This record gives sequence, structure tokens and C-alpha cells, in this order.
Amino acid sequence: MDQKNKDLEKFLNFLSGKSKNTAPKEGDTVDNVVKMSKKGPMNPKKYISLAVTLTAVFAIAIILFANVYIVKESEYAVVRQFGEVVKFQSEPGLKIKVPFIQSVTKLPKNQMTYEVSEEEINTKDKKRIIIDNYAVWHITDPKQLISNAGTIEKVESRMEEFIYSVIRSELGRIEYKQIINDENSSRGSINDQVTARVNELLSNDNYGIEVVDVRIRRIDLPTDNEQSVFTNMISDRESMSQKYLSEGDAEKRRIEAQTDREVQEMLATAKKDAALIQAEGEAEAAKIYNKSFSQDPEFYSLYRTLESYKKTVGEDTVIILPSTSPYAKILSGYVK
Repeated sequence: MDQKNKDLEKFLNFLSGKSKNTAPKEGDTVDNVVKMSKKGPMNPKKYISLAVTLTAVFAIAIILFANVYIVKESEYAVVRQFGEVVKFQSEPGLKIKVPFIQSVTKLPKNQMTYEVSEEEINTKDKKRIIIDNYAVWHITDPKQLISNAGTIEKVESRMEEFIYSVIRSELGRIEYKQIINDENSSRGSINDQVTARVNELLSNDNYGIEVVDVRIRRIDLPTDNEQSVFTNMISDRESMSQKYLSEGDAEKRRIEAQTDREVQEMLATAKKDAALIQAEGEAEAAKIYNKSFSQDPEFYSLYRTLESYKKTVGEDTVIILPSTSPYAKILSGYVK
């Protein structure tokens, strides 16, 4: 029993901080231990109060730390109280909420990309196509998003429904050739129209988001009618090529006919001008001849006679002339 009392005394002194002064040393007698135990019983309420205080401080610290949250620059913090949105914070920093009755939901500020599920739609000419598109969107009002949609997943689901509905409506008014033809593609305007219409529907339901852009990434054909569509496309292209060839031949003939007509007009004009120039030249030559020959009429008469011989006398020409003819006189050497 003495040893048990001694150990109990050491433990109590250790708890009260007196172990260094009151611990028994070597050589102490049993009487000294008995005297120390006679000082009075220990008060346990003092230690219970200390333990309760420490526990309360620790619990308060845990509660405070559990209700402190950090708002980053790239996110919103929406505070809800009993399920109802009471406020949201967009400024970064350290924030605190009311314990137990308030909860915090974090929402991103940056733009997000949503992959819309592939859907099959019908065009105006009853062709079935598969549309693969995506949407770029961001949150404009976190309070409306939490109040009317609840979560990002739910608002994305509603956005996808709107996108599919609008695309089906828009492409249903366009023929298949207009959609796939790169030269006359109206896909750019379709994207803008779909984006505007989806934002209008989202705004009407107050979902607190805005779609920045809706883009058609790929248009595919269903496997069951892909080959028939390709065959029709080949036939259409062949018909179009024949049309272009026929139009080219017609244009060629038109150009050739026009060119021939212009050539004939140019030749006629040139012949006319040449005839006029030639006539003017001959008139001028005759004028010069007349002026020259008028100076010696006898020589002119002789010249004209000789010129007439060139036209009337040939190698086999037989001429019968009277002796008094000027031709006969000249041929016989009579000049006077």
C-alpha cells in the first residue's frame, strides 16, 4: 500500500506542477511520505474545469476553421442559408460563413467548353445528317444559376436541349447541298443564329449563363444511306460538269462568230480604204500624165499607140492592116 500511495502522490504532483519540489528523494523515510499525505485530499473539480475549458477552446477553433473559406480570382462563391441563396462573392479573399446554417458553393468565372452530344436531324430536302457541335459559355449571374438550375451539370443539360432544338429548327429550313457546299456555305450565319436564339431561351428562364459561341464541328451521314448519297453527289457533279462543258462550247462558238464578223468588217473597211487610196493615186497619176503629155502631143500619140500594141499584138497574132493605117506605117518603119 505504501508503494501505491507513493506512486499516486507522484502522479498528482506531476499534474499540479509540484513534482520537482515535493517528489521524495532517496533516503526519505516512510514517515515523511505519510506527513505529505496528511496535507489534505486533492480537488478533482479544478482539473475537470481545466479540461472542459481546453475542450471548448479546441471545439471553437475547429468550428471557426471549418467555416472559413477562400474565394479565388477564377471563381464565384455562392452562400446559401437553408437552401436559399443569400449572397455571392466575386472578390478574392478569405471569407467566413455562419456555422451549421450556411453552405458555400463554388462556381467558375472563366469560359467553359461543353461538348454537345451528336444528334441526327433532317434537312429541308429530307436528308438525314448527324451533327457534332460544341458550345463556349460562361456564368453571368451565379445567384440565378443556383436558384433556377441548382448545379452546373443541370444548367449544361438545359443548354444542350436548347442547342439541339434550335439547330434542328435552323437546319430543317436548309437543303443538304447548302450545308455541305463550301463555296456557298451558310454555316457561319447558322452558328450566329443558333447562338443568339439559345441565349434568348436561357435568358427567358433566368439561368444566369450566356453562350459565347455555338459551333458545328462536323457533319456526318448515317451509315445506312451514306453510299446512296455519295452516288447522288457523283451524278450531280457529272451533270454539273456536262452543263459547264456545254456552256463553254456555246461561249466558244459565240466568240468565234463574233471574231469572224469583226474580221470581215475590218477587211471590208480596209478594202474600201485601199480602193479610195488607189483611186486617188490613179487620179493623181492621170493628172501628172496629162500635164506631161500636153507638152508634146505627137510623143503622146506615139506612146499611146505603142501601149495599144502591148494589148493587141502577141506571139501568134496575125494583123491585116491597110497601108494607110498608122499601125502599118509604124511597123513598116515610117515614123513621119
